Amino acid sequence: MTSQATSRAAGTAAAERREQAVRAAVEQGLAGPDVPIVALLDTAGIRAGAAALRAAFAAVTDAPVLHAFAVKACPLVPVLRLLLAEGLGAEVASPGELALARAAGIRPAATVLDSPAKTPAELREALALGIAVNADNPQELARLDALVSSAPSASPLGIRVNPQLGAGSIDALSTATATSKFGVALLDDGARDWVVRAYVERPWLTRLHTHSGSQGVALSLMARGVRAAHELAEEINAAVGRQQVDTIDIGGGLPVNFGSDEETPTYAAYASLLKEEVPGLFDGRYGLVTEFGRSLLAKHGLVLARVEYAKSSGGRPIAVTHAGVQIAARTVYAPASWPLRIEAYDAKGRPKQGPPVAQDIAGPACFAGDLLAENRPLPLLEQGDFTGVLDTGAYYFAHHYSYNSLARPGIYGFTATADGVRFATVRDPQPIADLVEEAGGAHADALL
Repeated sequence: MTSQATSRAAGTAAAERREQAVRAAVEQGLAGPDVPIVALLDTAGIRAGAAALRAAFAAVTDAPVLHAFAVKACPLVPVLRLLLAEGLGAEVASPGELALARAAGIRPAATVLDSPAKTPAELREALALGIAVNADNPQELARLDALVSSAPSASPLGIRVNPQLGAGSIDALSTATATSKFGVALLDDGARDWVVRAYVERPWLTRLHTHSGSQGVALSLMARGVRAAHELAEEINAAVGRQQVDTIDIGGGLPVNFGSDEETPTYAAYASLLKEEVPGLFDGRYGLVTEFGRSLLAKHGLVLARVEYAKSSGGRPIAVTHAGVQIAARTVYAPASWPLRIEAYDAKGRPKQGPPVAQDIAGPACFAGDLLAENRPLPLLEQGDFTGVLDTGAYYFAHHYSYNSLARPGIYGFTATADGVRFATVRDPQPIADLVEEAGGAHADALL
């Protein structure tokens, strides 16, 4: 079976599990009049994605590879624990993300710290624990100089570089532009020489890191960024006269297909392209680190929201649901860049039947633009039906936007078999009392 056929088959299986889980969520009371929004994660899909990632790179190199999941994509401890069980580590970009990774049991040796704004305290903690650190800029490297000279550390250390190759289709997610805030800009005057000299002067710099962006970035652009990092590593090692750079962190960024259930592009396709474009990366001299996030989780999550009211305005039907900007801020504010698929279900969680009718899928927030889909052809939704917001496993329901003080939904992992569906709590629904506490409820008189 070809990789494309395998991808289609995996998508079909995932869709079948999803339908089974939606019915079960309604039948078991996870979703209904009193719980109008819930998020679901397909554990089998997540496991399969992690296995596909490992297999793709194992097919092109015998060198060690650390697959460090980008925690920002889904900062949930049970998810990190599941990925750890599947052989993955963690890429963290804040003290909070590091705390989540540690709570999940991920070892420091399988953790990478990346951030353009690391504080001295963050760097000290990382070096004390032995966590890998990629310095973002010369000032951060100067901080590492002081810390390394004051206390020994087992942390692998490197520098992040920006090959300045250009943008993908979404500027905000393109990190290899001429003016990107990330890394040392290699094409700026004197920058490449500075990087080489930094390694020559610091034998403890053994890694090199690059990341060209994520959604909207073509595989060819990603591969060019990796090639630029490999060429720089070869130049550094030649200048030093030995294999000082022994590991290249190629970042993540595999884009996600938000248009269908098919999981494309695949990790296998990307690894094969890298093998073709950067063969020296896979000759056994370099260990690798990857930092995939969205591509591991997006296709394996959905938000199920009840239709509270079905109305019409200007002749267009509108389904007013409980899923909107609070779970999909990117889609609401930039719908052209972040379209989401919507599935229609009846009040029992079964696929809605009927001819497609153009309608708006609206969220609960108090502004006119809170729409997850506009003029979308779907079977006509009625009060009590459900919408399924698909492909939301990454950067959606775990990144709550507190518009109108809307509470965070509960999140449940599901396992669907011929014997039924079993749910496991990933995160409890947020109690209203927590909202009051977050809003300074304990300090009500502070301003009097």
